[in-house]
Amino acid sequence: MSEQIIDRFLDSLWLEKGLSRNTLESYRRDLKAYSGWLELQGLALLQVRREDILRYLAERMGQGLKARSIARGLSCLRSLYRYLLRENQLQLDPTLRIENLKLGRPLPDTLTERDIERLLAAPDVTTLLGLRDRTMLEVLYATGLRVTELVSLRLTEINLRQGVVRVTGKGNKERLVPLGEEAISWLQRYLQDGRAPLLKSNLFAEVVFPSSRGQLMTRQTFWHRIKAHAATAAIQHKLSPHTLRHAFATHLLNHGADLRVVQLLLGHSDLSTTQIYTHVAQHRMKELHQTHHPRG
Repeated sequence: MSEQIIDRFLDSLWLEKGLSRNTLESYRRDLKAYSGWLELQGLALLQVRREDILRYLAERMGQGLKARSIARGLSCLRSLYRYLLRENQLQLDPTLRIENLKLGRPLPDTLTERDIERLLAAPDVTTLLGLRDRTMLEVLYATGLRVTELVSLRLTEINLRQGVVRVTGKGNKERLVPLGEEAISWLQRYLQDGRAPLLKSNLFAEVVFPSSRGQLMTRQTFWHRIKAHAATAAIQHKLSPHTLRHAFATHLLNHGADLRVVQLLLGHSDLSTTQIYTHVAQHRMKELHQTHHPRG
């Protein structure tokens, strides 16, 4: 499979579905793995049959890949062959009669409200980076933004007077999310005392949370900062880049928020994606019952 085909296919996905850069990069890795396998098997992309794809998926599973990664790879191949059909390069879709893998939906990792308080208090706010990190954590927990949305946030997207942030999420969909008094307070302090020195000579940059070099921060850099602060706070739970987003949604539901409101705040296009947080809340209630009820 040529790089030109991969590039044209991914460009079409970006235009049609507005997939995020991270999703497109995952698809690119999947396609390169598939292309390498085709080459080893002596198979041409347009001559592949259903049996070949089943064999490929079986080999991927035998290599120890997680079911979710294999399912994503199959989804990628489905999209690829549909694209080739539309381009009249193919007459029959070899993925047509291949069933989707059945995946259990794992509960997202989250933190208790006490854990969150310890994490928020971990950065040393007497330093520029500590003040920036504390503000980022406060905004993240107050809004449930994705990490990518947070690090790419622009000044023009924050309205402190109205107390909202305008976010462009997946599929280029915009949403307005309230900030809350605590996050507004930290933002005011940070924008007044911390942001300009971090920008160094790049004073006209629009990014709200620059890196220590005064440039756009990567999500990986911020993820490393979260892990460092979690270690300072002695938090033992497994963390992920979405941990505070999960905590935001779960704690809202624990305190009685409507599921559809949480869906809008998170920017989920489908309510079923948000519903997993009701399971987290129920799971937490069961734990509390077993711990504290005399007959638990």
